[in-house]
Amino acid sequence: MSVHKALFLADEAATVAAGETLGEACKRSGLSEGLVIFLGGQLGAGKTTFSRGVLRAFGHRGAVKSPTYTLVEPYEFDDSRVYHFDLYRLGDAEELEFMGVRDYFGAGNLSLVEWSERGVGVLPEPDMTLSLVVDGSGRRLELRALSAAGAGVLERADFPAGG
Repeated sequence: MSVHKALFLADEAATVAAGETLGEACKRSGLSEGLVIFLGGQLGAGKTTFSRGVLRAFGHRGAVKSPTYTLVEPYEFDDSRVYHFDLYRLGDAEELEFMGVRDYFGAGNLSLVEWSERGVGVLPEPDMTLSLVVDGSGRRLELRALSAAGAGVLERADFPAGG
């Protein structure tokens, strides 16, 4: 399964909108088995901004900050939960075991994981990877499905043409 999408995001608003588009597709998927998305990109590339858009699709209207010090920020909705992880300051992947990380990955849950490479060996395999790269004054977004669930979400995501 090789579902891949690439877009150019001109500014912060476009980054949030792309996150909302993906979030809507995640909601339509039902999250029956859960979904794990690894967000990659250099510091300041827009991973948390993208996550804000995903959370807006689920109905969150408050602030979204990167959970750099808490490692995970939970968001509860009527029929699902979104967990936003930021592992940038994680000292050792084993620390995730102490916080019961496996409980975050399951039916009805969407897990967005920034700096996933710091959790190798403990985190589950992702259903999708996302990469944000600074490109002039904008960002280049690349999404790649790695599972049937991830492919289904990407196929449902109706991103604007021209990306």
